[in-house]
Amino acid sequence: MPILDKATKEQIKKLDHSTLQDIVVKLASKEKLVYDYIFINYLDKELGENELFEATKNDLEVIFRKRFKGFSQELQLANMLGACIKRINEFTKISKNKALEADLLLYVLEVPFSLTPMMFGTCFTQYDTKVAMILKRLINVVTKKLHEDYKIEYQEAINDYLQILHHRSNHIDTVYHLPKSI
Repeated sequence: MPILDKATKEQIKKLDHSTLQDIVVKLASKEKLVYDYIFINYLDKELGENELFEATKNDLEVIFRKRFKGFSQELQLANMLGACIKRINEFTKISKNKALEADLLLYVLEVPFSLTPMMFGTCFTQYDTKVAMILKRLINVVTKKLHEDYKIEYQEAINDYLQILHHRSNHIDTVYHLPKSI
């Protein structure tokens, strides 16, 4: 992303209102990120963020059903989790609501932990590492970015996930360095 110098900023400020409107309309029609930003912050301040959250959840559902490349089911799931995180990152660029980010991370983590725990601890460590990194991100958001009251809401699920990971995949450094509970 380019850094605007003072001269460029002054030139932009001197543009007339209709030119700025044309630029915004053109950018919003070409870039989804720009459209979503304008929608949430200017067009629908009350419900825009929740609509984007629901759209992101729907996109995650599509990703869950999609087939991914991989030699084993663990590798396919690892690739699926990578695509999910990419979509969540797009959401967090637009919305700074950490509670919604935590909900999306927990929503994604329900997929690997709803499967048999025997999938953890296999020779396909990419899967275990991806799950551990998503869980670490969720722990970071819940403990450092959100108010203490949210910790109670997420604590049981996070501790269950941590227990499963430590029991099956503790030989992986990413899992080993996770806390035993929050």
